[in-house]
Amino acid sequence: MDWLIDLGYVGLFIGSFAAATVLPFSADALLVALLALDFNPYISIVVATAGNFLGGLTCYGLGWIGKWEWIEKLGVKEDTLQKQKDKIDKWGPYAALLCWVPIIGDVIAVALGFYKAPFWLSALYMFIGKAARFIVWALLFYAIV
Repeated sequence: MDWLIDLGYVGLFIGSFAAATVLPFSADALLVALLALDFNPYISIVVATAGNFLGGLTCYGLGWIGKWEWIEKLGVKEDTLQKQKDKIDKWGPYAALLCWVPIIGDVIAVALGFYKAPFWLSALYMFIGKAARFIVWALLFYAIV
């Protein structure tokens, strides 16, 4: 993570993007590290949100191009897919508010794309959730420091 910190805002963008994909990484820790180094909090939040949002949209896009047959070949049963589809049909784009949650957020983003949830609403709610996440982390950092 040190090399990302050395890259400053560019590193924050890269790390935040990577964290929004299936790569195990903590954009939160990277944001806090830069804030501790006196990086501008507003710019940091915008950069982290942009990277994480675009990473989430990448997961949505991967889901969009996915096919049932591919998922079934991975050993996922059709009834499992149907249960997940029912949840996406019920919550739709609102589920994108939870795309910031570690591990399951990536799955939600892929599922939204896979089940063809409306793109613009999914993107809007995904952005709101991810921005709120980084705002909260920055506020917590400054409350503690």
